[in-house]
Amino acid sequence: MKTIIFAHRGASKLAPENTMPAFDLAYQMGADGIETDVQLTKDHVPVLIHDENVRRTTDGTGFVQDYTLEELQKLDAGSWFSEHYAGTTIISLDQFLSWIKDKNLKINIELKNNVIDYKNLEKIVYDLLKKYDVLTRTVISTFNAESVKRLEGIDKDLTTAFLTSSKIKDLVGYSKNLGATGLHIRYRLLNRSIVRNAHSNNMYVATYTVNRPTQIMRCFKLGCHAIFTDVPHVAIDTRKQFETKANKDSN
Repeated sequence: MKTIIFAHRGASKLAPENTMPAFDLAYQMGADGIETDVQLTKDHVPVLIHDENVRRTTDGTGFVQDYTLEELQKLDAGSWFSEHYAGTTIISLDQFLSWIKDKNLKINIELKNNVIDYKNLEKIVYDLLKKYDVLTRTVISTFNAESVKRLEGIDKDLTTAFLTSSKIKDLVGYSKNLGATGLHIRYRLLNRSIVRNAHSNNMYVATYTVNRPTQIMRCFKLGCHAIFTDVPHVAIDTRKQFETKANKDSN
């Protein structure tokens, strides 16, 4: 099994997170997939930004939910990272899916609904994924347990993942009971036991956010289904080293 490398918010160590430059760079590097975050605007348009508030990654202030799409796209979402990216804009999920539709990339949509539980976010996102015919290569993840349940109600065949950074008793069983297909855990929670337990329950385990080669290599050795990294080029090089050693050991 080859561990999938998702570019976390794109190649976000090298370009402003969740923007087209970061996504395009990850694609050029050869990442297997793109992970991105979705919030909902005042006019109910899903947009790609991690925080509920725009102040960290734009020149604006206030909450995403208080802006229309048109207003959001007037903000500069690149200068905070580097003057090279001045004028970079927040993009909608629709724009992102239009870009990725014809590319050989997997998609991870994280619903940012654990702080603000946006009404109908699951269905709005699902309908867009269906419109662009990318459901079979997409996983939808969320920290919101109720959201996982709602997603199963929309489409029981949808690939979904429960996200967590917390130690929860019988985490695999808890996630499976929610209806999740997979479990996306913070790296410090990763161990051989949780991977084996997930596999025995027909679930997969993915890990975030791993940027150091030693951490990445450990994920490969433990048989993680996927990793999320800000440096996809480093992960790709590390996977090549892992595969080369595995091939030598098998000969």
